[in-house]
Amino acid sequence: MEAQTLSKVAGISLPRAKLWAEPLSTAMHLYDIEFDWRMAMFIAQVGHESMGFSRTREIWGPTTQQTGYEGRTDLGNTQPGDGKRFMGRGLIMITGRANYAAVSKEFGVDFVHSPALLEREDYAALTAGWWWSKHGCNEIADTRDFVALTRRINGGLTGLEDRTLRWERAKFELGVK
Repeated sequence: MEAQTLSKVAGISLPRAKLWAEPLSTAMHLYDIEFDWRMAMFIAQVGHESMGFSRTREIWGPTTQQTGYEGRTDLGNTQPGDGKRFMGRGLIMITGRANYAAVSKEFGVDFVHSPALLEREDYAALTAGWWWSKHGCNEIADTRDFVALTRRINGGLTGLEDRTLRWERAKFELGVK
C-alpha cells in the first residue's frame, strides 16, 4: 500500500504513513491480508491498538491491569519483572514472555532478550500480521463481523467506538462495500 493511500485509509499524516507503508505492505502480503475488507479491518484494528500508528509500546502506568501481568503463567511471565519487561509491544501489542518467545521462534530474532525490537516498524508490523494469522483473524474478517474480530484481538470490546470509526474510514477509502 502506498503511503498516500495509507494516510487516507488510516487517517494519519503523510509523514507517519511513509514510515508504515512498506512494513505494513510486507506484513499484509505475507499473511494474506490483501482483500480490501481484510485490509480495512486490519488497518482499523492496528490503528486503534497503536493509537493511530503513534505507539508501538504499551503506555505503562502501571495500571492495575498492568501490575496483574506479573506472575501470569498463561502469558509465560514466570520470572520477577516479566510483567513490565514483556509489556505490550508491536501493532497488536504482543504481551508476555510466552508470546515474545513465540515471535522469537517465528522470526529468528531474540525478542525475549531484546524486547524493544518489537517497537520497530518492521517487527511491529510483521508480528501484528503473524498474530492476526495465528488467531484466525482473516477468517473472521471474511465474515465481515467486526465485533467478533474486536473480541478476538482485544478479548472484549474495549475501544469499539474508535475501532469502528477507523473501520468506517478504511472501508470508505478502500471502496469496500
